[in-house]
Amino acid sequence: MSSPLTVDLFAEDRAHEEFLRAMLNRISDEQERYLTVRVRSARGGHPRVLEELSLYQKSVLKAPESLSMPDLLFIAIDANCKRWNRARRDIQGTIQSQFAARAIVACPDPHIERWYLADPDSFAQVVGVRPKVGKRKCERDRYKAILSKAIVDAGHPATLGGIEFARELVAAMDLYRAGKAEGSLKHFLDETIARVKTL
Repeated sequence: MSSPLTVDLFAEDRAHEEFLRAMLNRISDEQERYLTVRVRSARGGHPRVLEELSLYQKSVLKAPESLSMPDLLFIAIDANCKRWNRARRDIQGTIQSQFAARAIVACPDPHIERWYLADPDSFAQVVGVRPKVGKRKCERDRYKAILSKAIVDAGHPATLGGIEFARELVAAMDLYRAGKAEGSLKHFLDETIARVKTL
């Protein structure tokens, strides 16, 4: 294995953190790269993540001896009914030039729960019921409710609304099928895998 990679993660909530941590670990295993994920922010929503990201960038540049520059920097924020590529561009606009080559933006469209549901076949294997995702709609909490309902319908206690299955779902997920269903996930996977291969 090559030298370990340091990854800093900014995510708007725990659902993003759990899914991305699991996905980054899967990708690193498949690419035979060891990585350490340092969660820098995973609460408070979109505005909080951008605020924390701004402070973080200033701190790293001001005092590199106390905060080391990561090999990769991940920022995960829902597209929230914008097209994912537009939301991604908006976030990239907040990344300082010294971090640009290290930064990867994850913009689930419209919300992270769609990524949890991206491969219904593996979801059914893990959870025990096939989710009814339906046509893409932009409604606040729609996919959160679908994810929670699938968990309850399968007979599991409604503890964390489905995010407690992040590791198992990501491990079982057919990435080709999931990426085909969710363009924003495919873009994230392609960019992340390509970047990890080059480091």
